[in-house]
Formats: sequence, C-alpha cells, structure tokens
Amino acid sequence: MAKKRQAQYSGIGGQAVLEGVMMKNKTKYAVAVRKPDGDIDVQVEEYQGICGDKKFAKLPLIRGVFAFIDSLVLGMRVTMHSASFYEEEEDTASQPTAKEPEKKASGGRADDIMMGITVAVSVVIAVALFMLLPFLISDLLGKYIRNASLVAILEGVLRIMIFVGYIAAISLMKDIRRLYMYHGAEHKCINCIERGRPLNVKNVMRSSRQHKRCGTSFLLFVVLVSVIVFFFIRVDNMVLKLVLRLLLVPVIAGISYEIIRLAGRSNNVLIRIISAPGMWMQRLTTREPDEDMVAVAIASVEAVFDWKAYLEETFGYEAEDL
Repeated sequence: MAKKRQAQYSGIGGQAVLEGVMMKNKTKYAVAVRKPDGDIDVQVEEYQGICGDKKFAKLPLIRGVFAFIDSLVLGMRVTMHSASFYEEEEDTASQPTAKEPEKKASGGRADDIMMGITVAVSVVIAVALFMLLPFLISDLLGKYIRNASLVAILEGVLRIMIFVGYIAAISLMKDIRRLYMYHGAEHKCINCIERGRPLNVKNVMRSSRQHKRCGTSFLLFVVLVSVIVFFFIRVDNMVLKLVLRLLLVPVIAGISYEIIRLAGRSNNVLIRIISAPGMWMQRLTTREPDEDMVAVAIASVEAVFDWKAYLEETFGYEAEDL
C-alpha cells in the first residue's frame, strides 16, 4: 500500500459545512455532522439538479453554468442543515423524532424560497465584488492612464488581488479556520480513495489536502479567465462595457468549469501547470484536520460511495484484502 499510485478519477466530490462534510456521488449526497453531543449525524438525500436529466444542460460550456448554480443551491441547503444542529438555546432535553432530521435535510417550501433568495443575493454580491468593483476602479484610473492595454491589465491585477485578499481575510476568522479544516478532511478522503488506498483514518491523515477539482480552483479559474476575456473586450462606451461584463459571466463560468473538469481527469504536465495556481490557493482554504474531523468525512463518503468496489474495479484489489 505504500507504493505511490497515479490518481484515478472517482466522480465523488463534496464540500465542508459547519462541523461536518457533504459528499456527493451522482445524484445522491450525504451530510455528516458532528453534533454538540459528539455523535455523528448522517443524512442521505437525492439532488437531481435544477435541470434534471435535460440534455441541453449537459452540453460543453453550458453544463458549467448549471453545475455552478447547482453547487450554490446544494451548498446552501447542506449548510442550513448543518447549522440547524447548533442553533442557540437548543432544547437538549427534547429528542428529535425519526422524521425530524429528514425534514432538516430537505427543507420545506418556505425554506426553499429563502434559500433561492439567499443564493441570488450571494451571486449578486460576488459579481459586484469580483467583477464590477475592479472594473469601476480601473475605469477611474483610466482617466489618468491613456494606455488601454495597461488599464485592462490593471483591472485584471485588481480582480486577482481582491479575490486573494478576500480569501486571506476570511481565513483569519476562527469559525472559518475550523471550516477549512473540514475542507481539508474532505479533500484528504477523496485523495485517499483516488490514490488507491483503503479509506481509514490513518490513510486519510497522510493524504494530501489539495485537490485539482476543488471549488477554490474553480473560482480562481473564473477570475483568471475573466482577466483574459475582458482584456480583449475593447469598447469605449461605459454602459456597454458594463453590460458586456455581466453577459459574459456565464461564458466565463462555463469555460472555467471545462478547465476544472479536464484537470480532474488528466495529470499531464500542462494540466499540472494550469492547476498550480488553484492548488496554491488551497493552502489558504484548507487546513490540516484532526482525526475526529476525518472520521466525519469518512462517514459522509461511505454513505454514498462504495469505495471498496471502486478500489477493486480501478486498482484490482480483492475485497478481502482491504
């Protein structure tokens, strides 16, 4: 087991939540949360996506837009679920019924509406902060700098600086640091499996906390791709510039998704070079987890993914040897 193996794509992905980890495999996802009493709660649900099995939503470039929206919707859903265990002044004397956790994980119609509003507001804030703010600042600088190419480069540099600065700033928060530890546990579990190692605490702890298919890498690709795309958008009208940037956001997300998708399925030199900035950013968005966090991540994986069958099929292990 000590021999280093080439990573093989597993198809499983996930994200960190409050005191837990969500893992998704195809249309099934599981949320494992370390409850205040120390037990691990695991909820398994189905998520078909906003477009279900529609063929147009699986076309190159287009699929990236819907994948991004789905990740926001599902991410908000599982975050609300994990937070429900840590509400203030929770009545510890009352025990939830067998149906209550299921209600927490799925949410009612009112919760879905609020979640939709929250996702929409989050997208607006993100676009304003990472897309429009650098543009407005660079446009202001353009009054003093007559070189259009230099202004475009400055806009790109500002966009990257704001993104990296935002990530670095929130990483200083105590709760975020703990979330990043669970993020590290999520990556370590996936890397453990995809490197052909049996999924246990010891193997997970010695696996890497960086992964090429991470959402951090996707967001960085969005920023970098936008820098390149906007560099070639040369119009003089201020309003038209602004409108074009907004209209191109889905295109940029689609291109970025295709890059991250390719990175998750290939390991050649070019892909490693392209993935390097995102892997570096993950040094900020992941931290080394403890063994209890790893145990939570493993519980989430095992609820939706048969890793023993995967290792047997992909790496040729006999089930009894695992």
